Amino acid sequence: MNAANAVRVGALFGISENNVRVTLTRLVSSHLLKIVERGDYQLGEKGQQLAKQVNAWREAESSLCDWQGDWVVATTHGLGKTNRSALRIRQRALHMMGMQQLIHDLYVRPSNFAQGTDFVRTRLLDLGLEPTAPVFSASDFASDLQKKAKSLWDANALEAGYRQGLQELEDSLERLPTLAVDEAAKESYLVGDNALQQLVFDPLLPAPLADVALRQQFRNKVREYDEVGERIWFRFLAQ
Repeated sequence: MNAANAVRVGALFGISENNVRVTLTRLVSSHLLKIVERGDYQLGEKGQQLAKQVNAWREAESSLCDWQGDWVVATTHGLGKTNRSALRIRQRALHMMGMQQLIHDLYVRPSNFAQGTDFVRTRLLDLGLEPTAPVFSASDFASDLQKKAKSLWDANALEAGYRQGLQELEDSLERLPTLAVDEAAKESYLVGDNALQQLVFDPLLPAPLADVALRQQFRNKVREYDEVGERIWFRFLAQ
């Protein structure tokens, strides 16, 4: 994207040209963007890594398997607690992998990825968890601890989010053809971004901890909406 189009996009959301240009400079400094030539930008090394993790929502369901009742565990005991930036990155990595704190410094998630603990460990490291954090599999929890682990996620809230998200996407798909291209671009971004955040941070719980069929229905609708939104944005940027 060139700087002029970035300014046009910012204007859609009430962001000043100066703020857009300052932000572009900061994104380049942090290696999320890089300059291709004067005024033209593309994702930098860190930006590509983050985009890869975010875009994993598309194929996430295919990486899952039936759950046998065991867990993936990560412990943050011994890691620093004073660096706010490191803490924020650590918590985001754990959150994006659907891990919840079972007891102090001990985080768990159901082991329902087909590639097992190695897959979760690699993803956590890619997302910024410190390499010294132990990540391992566990089973045979005491009955009270097993019960507590299963209750760490609010399945009702997740399922309500899927239903609400489905309704918002369907309502927007009906509205978009009636809007001017700039209005459609703005709405498709806001509605689509909200849906994508739900999927990116979805814990991908197995049955019976979540309604897997409802989650898949929501994911399929997001995929449909994403394709519609992409066409709208190509039209907007081509103007």
